[in-house]
Amino acid sequence: VQLQASGGGLVQAGGSLRLSCAATGRTIRNYAMGWFRQAPGKEQELVAAIARFGGNIYYADAVKGRFTISRDNAKNMAYLQMDNLKPEDTAVYYCAAARAIIAVERNDYSYWGQGTQVTVSS
Repeated sequence: VQLQASGGGLVQAGGSLRLSCAATGRTIRNYAMGWFRQAPGKEQELVAAIARFGGNIYYADAVKGRFTISRDNAKNMAYLQMDNLKPEDTAVYYCAAARAIIAVERNDYSYWGQGTQVTVSS
């Protein structure tokens, strides 16, 4: 499966962005989907993950209550709605797919999209 992330940009603190991940090649209904981010000088971290059919969702503590992950298997799309953004959310965001019902470990993810830059100004 090939993944294409989009929707990043520059936003002021407190603003919102919606990231999209378009999948081609295979249906994403067979994959758990996740969003990762990597800030300069920091390790890549899992931000949110969603199970194949959306029933099980994981959020990193840093984004709980502000970010919402979702998926539309019929459209082969995954999304990350980011509200109340903070400067510490600045990073390159990646979508990824895992051959699992749900996946919270980076090593579980086999397919990666290119990153999309999110910059939050204070």
